[in-house]
Amino acid sequence: MGLARLLIVAVLTALAGAAVADPVRVSTTAGTLVGERRADGSQAFLGVPFARPPVGESRWKPPQAVAAWSGERPAQASGPACRQTSRGWNAADAARSSEDCLYLDVRAPRHAPDARLPVMVWIHGGANQAGSGAGTVESSLVDQGVVQVSVQYRLGVFGFLSHPALTQEQGGASGNYALMDIIAALQWVRDNIAAFGGDPGNITLFGHSAGGQDVGLVMLSPDGRGLAARGILQSGMPGFGFPPRSLKQNEAIGEDLARRVGARSLGDLRRTSGEALLKAAETLTAPIDDQGFIWTQAVVDGAVLPKAPEALLADPGVKPMIVGSSAREMALFGGEPQRARAWVAESFKERAPQVLAAYGLDREPPPAIDPVRGDAVLRLATDRMFRCPAETTARLRRRAGGKVWRYELEVPAPGQASVGHGSELSFVFDRPGKGRPPLQAYWAAFARTGEPNAPGLPHWPAESGAGERLAFTATGPRAEQGEEPDCRFHTRP
Repeated sequence: MGLARLLIVAVLTALAGAAVADPVRVSTTAGTLVGERRADGSQAFLGVPFARPPVGESRWKPPQAVAAWSGERPAQASGPACRQTSRGWNAADAARSSEDCLYLDVRAPRHAPDARLPVMVWIHGGANQAGSGAGTVESSLVDQGVVQVSVQYRLGVFGFLSHPALTQEQGGASGNYALMDIIAALQWVRDNIAAFGGDPGNITLFGHSAGGQDVGLVMLSPDGRGLAARGILQSGMPGFGFPPRSLKQNEAIGEDLARRVGARSLGDLRRTSGEALLKAAETLTAPIDDQGFIWTQAVVDGAVLPKAPEALLADPGVKPMIVGSSAREMALFGGEPQRARAWVAESFKERAPQVLAAYGLDREPPPAIDPVRGDAVLRLATDRMFRCPAETTARLRRRAGGKVWRYELEVPAPGQASVGHGSELSFVFDRPGKGRPPLQAYWAAFARTGEPNAPGLPHWPAESGAGERLAFTATGPRAEQGEEPDCRFHTRP
């Protein structure tokens, strides 16, 4: 989320200014693009439209096929970030954000004209309301012999709003436009990536935080599951540990928004300025206990998501996954034991004493800080939204006959005092080096073959029912197994 975007920027800033050698052209289904051939032989095409701008009468409609153009279209600068409010960490993205934002970036390594390289499609994080994918394709992941794509998708009130009038207009379902954007981007990749040296039959979808959740939801969606061969969910599971909300509940949020901006019709809503919608959206509430995650609560709209994530995870047709999180993620409840106790009492009712005892929050002072997983409040927060949803997702996929590999990262990113939310980004995108956890190597192996294991890497056991996982520790990857005992209290994916 906030930290995730900061880390990407920090990791990629040096690479983003790579020297440009000469222009390179490629033909797509919509027209010719002019990109850049870099000094290292790689080719970059930035700001490529994959759908028409979702503005005006197209606001809150499924993405439409991009209009063809004549002549050559420059593709040497990333498109704008999707419309968002600045929260500090995303100030640069907010300043250049726009509702006209359905663009993607592509970068391919030096390759033969007939190459069919594995493709990795990145979905950025940011609580589904902030951030962008700009700069991501400049990473050294391309050096692993993969074509990397980074996708923009509608955020917040523009990407997830439902309303009864929208439901009527769109045949009985509304909302989840952001997921439709990602699906449309995957369709574009399927239809065009061969021209960039990629294999349309070997696409890996991967993302962090809310982007990881969106990867999971697209893989579960009947409309999306056939477009990628596999997925990687980094610190973001399909449900984030929250119960999903229904279409009716999401429509009520849309009706509340309409009242707040004085819109009496769908036309009024579509004519309301983006700034007014963003301002009003800050006051909306959802049926979850932390409104900061209002747009990361999965919406069962009946179309993109016909069922709750836990039901869809039981479908044998869902493709292989890597799922995991950091040993410490983010400190909910302000990191305060008393607020954590209050949340436990409200959420668990008669089971609250058992939960408090499990984390040592039934006594004062709380127990000593665990050197790997942190204090009791942080362990509770990480279990609730990250660790246990990852375990549940792996268990449900294994029971359905699916292949899944789970991990936990214990190593902080360079410059961090301890591991946290977004620490894995450095190890996925930055250049590998001695002493660095080899996430990039495992990810690339998974993209090439559908298995994260490869020569020279410690073996990573798939989930078999024994709670297998790979711990990325300070001394190297270590295979572990066994259920997380406190996850008996947190059973949603």
